[in-house]
Amino acid sequence: MRIVIAGGSGLLGRALARRLVDLAHDVVILSRRTSGSTRDNAREVAWTPDGSIGAWAREIDGADAVVNLAGAGIADRRWTPARKNQLKSSRIASTRSLVLAVQAASTRPGVFIQGSAIGYYGSSLSDRIHDEASPPGSDFLSRLAVEWEHEAQPVVAFGCRLVVIRTGIVLSRSGGALPPMARPFRLFVGGRIGSGRQYMSWVSIDDWVALVTWAIDTPAAQGPINATAANPVTNAEFSATLGRALGRPALLPVPAFALRLLFGEMAETVLLGGQRVAPIKALALGFRFQYDDLQRALPHALRGQHRDRE
Repeated sequence: MRIVIAGGSGLLGRALARRLVDLAHDVVILSRRTSGSTRDNAREVAWTPDGSIGAWAREIDGADAVVNLAGAGIADRRWTPARKNQLKSSRIASTRSLVLAVQAASTRPGVFIQGSAIGYYGSSLSDRIHDEASPPGSDFLSRLAVEWEHEAQPVVAFGCRLVVIRTGIVLSRSGGALPPMARPFRLFVGGRIGSGRQYMSWVSIDDWVALVTWAIDTPAAQGPINATAANPVTNAEFSATLGRALGRPALLPVPAFALRLLFGEMAETVLLGGQRVAPIKALALGFRFQYDDLQRALPHALRGQHRDRE
């Protein structure tokens, strides 16, 4: 198959591209900054994700699948009004460009994988379990996810099977949330964040890659699918498990007021609140997580021994 990945230069996109290449697929990565080279046997093509289409749209015509992971990093910096606008525009404009390219294609992709996040469900200290049928929340990340997902909906009318991957906290030594979370523990100053009661719905990067690959190949997979392991844990439990995996104590909690002072609104939504999410649809359709227990998943991720699944 020919598979086009938008946002393929990030942590998830790189891991997915490597796996798809290993499976002998023809992989094209759409990137804003590229010399037209080949990386890990995937061809890179420059694109302009500004809500319009250009020469890059030829890659969509005749492709079997499109995977949309484009968007600025949620927790890369403090949420100023300008940054929030960038987070929104980078997702909405890039998705709009891809949808227009699908519409213009003479041979349209059979499946469109749309990135999203479990932030869709809202952030709180509640222990309520969210599945794919749960309603959205009302905070900034919820509204962002709702708009991002909505922007991809027109591809259904163009004959594409639409799969929305709502991703949790991805465990990888190579990037994402885990390295900065592990750093204080390595310095013997790690501990829970705030009350520690907030749920963390996580997923091994190996399982995330396997889930997206499975979704591309599985006709019954459509609509929203939670990309989280079946066993979410509280932040206190996650911190204790991370400390044990690193051979470090988890004794020094990070006070909530300090996080609010440093990160503002982002602290309340990303760090002090959480979501307890279950991958009901994936499990019902027969997908099985290899790393569904945090005590196995964390040491595996910290060793960096990411292994592609058969």
